[in-house]
Amino acid sequence: MPSPKKVFAICGSTRASSSNLNLIKAIADLTQEQFIVQIFTDLSKIPHFNPDLDNDTPPSQVSAFREQLRASDGILICTPEYAMGVPGSLKNAIDWTVSSMEFYQKPTALITASSVGEKGHRALLETLVVIEAKMLEETKLVIPFVRTKVSADCKITDAHTLVEVQNLIQAFAKLMDQAT
Repeated sequence: MPSPKKVFAICGSTRASSSNLNLIKAIADLTQEQFIVQIFTDLSKIPHFNPDLDNDTPPSQVSAFREQLRASDGILICTPEYAMGVPGSLKNAIDWTVSSMEFYQKPTALITASSVGEKGHRALLETLVVIEAKMLEETKLVIPFVRTKVSADCKITDAHTLVEVQNLIQAFAKLMDQAT
């Protein structure tokens, strides 16, 4: 049996107890045999992007974030939509990777789980395409009305959503296998 893949899961919400964090934990539970999921919730600790500081010695929080991305076999982003767009702290963190290219050809899955989510999802996909994250149509998912589909105890309670997440997991695993 192959060793578990290392997945760096970024929660796009800065809430301590968000539906997106609960979704990541549900995915970690569903994939415990195939993935080692490292959850990143410290987006607010990454300083505001400043190209003048993006040099050989960027801020330590940026260096640590970049290293975690590099060390992973794949990146999972679970994010809400804020004001019809990408949460600022998530976009800021991704901006720090443009010149250092941690997302370049890195297997990536994007789940936008929000009240609606489609506009924020589309905006983040455009960014991920520009930085050349490796994605398939099957590794992209919008989960509207997430609070009715994922419980506070980190379970996916909606049968249709569970199937969609399982399909995404399967495609994401294949994408990581192809990359190695």
